Amino acid sequence: MISQNLMDKLLYLRLPAFRDGLREQQTNPQYAQLSFEERLLLLADLECARRSDNRTKRRLKLAEFPLRASIEDLDFSPTRGLVRQQVLELAQCIWVDNALNIVISGATGTGKSYLACAFGVAACKLGYSVRYLHSARFFHLLSMARKDGSYLSLLRSLSKNNILILDDWMRDPIQLSAAQDLLELFDDRFGHSATIIVSQVPISEWHARFPDPTLADAILDRIIHNAYRISLSGESQRKLRGFRSMPHT
Repeated sequence: MISQNLMDKLLYLRLPAFRDGLREQQTNPQYAQLSFEERLLLLADLECARRSDNRTKRRLKLAEFPLRASIEDLDFSPTRGLVRQQVLELAQCIWVDNALNIVISGATGTGKSYLACAFGVAACKLGYSVRYLHSARFFHLLSMARKDGSYLSLLRSLSKNNILILDDWMRDPIQLSAAQDLLELFDDRFGHSATIIVSQVPISEWHARFPDPTLADAILDRIIHNAYRISLSGESQRKLRGFRSMPHT
């Protein structure tokens, strides 16, 4: 039998999966056919897998995704404008290593936020840190940070995320102070981190929505020219999901 002293030490060493696996090996006679090294390797693999899974769960929680999305569940119908090969390649996150961006555009309901979250979830599973923010909430956080003195701390925190997802980009008017904040943010991230921009406003209209053309030039130069572009089309995904969920007689 496994001594309680050993189990207590495994608990002290924070090896819960190793501990559970050892209990399983003790009660299952099949493991007796394996060598000591083989059994030890199984326990080490179990602990590593549990820790990796826990880290992924923490990254997913910190990202604050509004949707439970996955690349596997994407709809690649021809009318949507999604290119399967491009999406699968982007899900490998090489673009993150190269500090590039993704711009996802399209009409309301075409699945832009879902796609952004799917990319974010895939990145979390590969070990990247992600933060998802609606643009309105992002600007509110920056405004509050200016008032309470935590502005620089917030910018540093955001710059540390491998991927920042900004949803509803350009939906609301951009104030001068907000544009200045954006330039600070993208200055910190340019060449070091990746960003996903989600917008129902066409890229061609972004520049005119900034209060200052010089700021617009500087910000968009850091976003657009090193970005993959995905334009979604087709019917509203919300409408289609709602129709599918209705009972049919």
